[in-house]
Amino acid sequence: MNEIGTFDILGPNMIGPSSSHTAGALRIAFIAGKMVEKVKHVKFVLYGSFARTYHGHGTDRALVGGILGYHPDDERIRESFEYATEAGLTFSFEENFTDKEIYPNTVDIYVTGEDGRSMSVRGKSIGGGNAVITRLNGVEVELTGNYSTMVVQHIDKKGMMAFMTTVLSAYDLNIGSLRLYRESRGKVAYAIIEVDTNVKQQVVDALCGFEAVQNVILVPAIDLD
Repeated sequence: MNEIGTFDILGPNMIGPSSSHTAGALRIAFIAGKMVEKVKHVKFVLYGSFARTYHGHGTDRALVGGILGYHPDDERIRESFEYATEAGLTFSFEENFTDKEIYPNTVDIYVTGEDGRSMSVRGKSIGGGNAVITRLNGVEVELTGNYSTMVVQHIDKKGMMAFMTTVLSAYDLNIGSLRLYRESRGKVAYAIIEVDTNVKQQVVDALCGFEAVQNVILVPAIDLD
């Protein structure tokens, strides 16, 4: 039997009518917005109930607010389109009613940064303002954003796990979880590392010292209280 938490009943402190359609959507976009340096363009592809109700439930404004780095209770969410325009961020929305074998509250987010780097993120809102990132650039992953998280994009190579744990130990970081995901053997892989404290830039620099590492992305935790 699944346990029911307080937030599943009451929902978090937030702007908007629905924890699934606003706070959960914002969390997905908040994480996506950290995947590149200074997002300049973003495309949202919405599925299921997201696609059917995103205007009325404010999902669209929550998604843009998440990209801008807002938290669920930020009053600016209501005017996020205007703030995005002021910041030079362009955005678009597409509805996908074709793919029916997909979780109802799902969105694909395609972000492009100022330096031209791009990333695709798939996330699903699971209730109570919570969400799970299920894909990064097509690779199946699991990332919740409940803890300070490092996403280490690297080439699947022997010794990678040992290197990462050595670095984290050297900086006295307590690992909550460390999960590895990959396209296939020897291809692009992602390490999702959750830790109990904020991560300093020195840790990122140290992780980037391994030749197989392509990028290290920091995703701060989102407070739902």
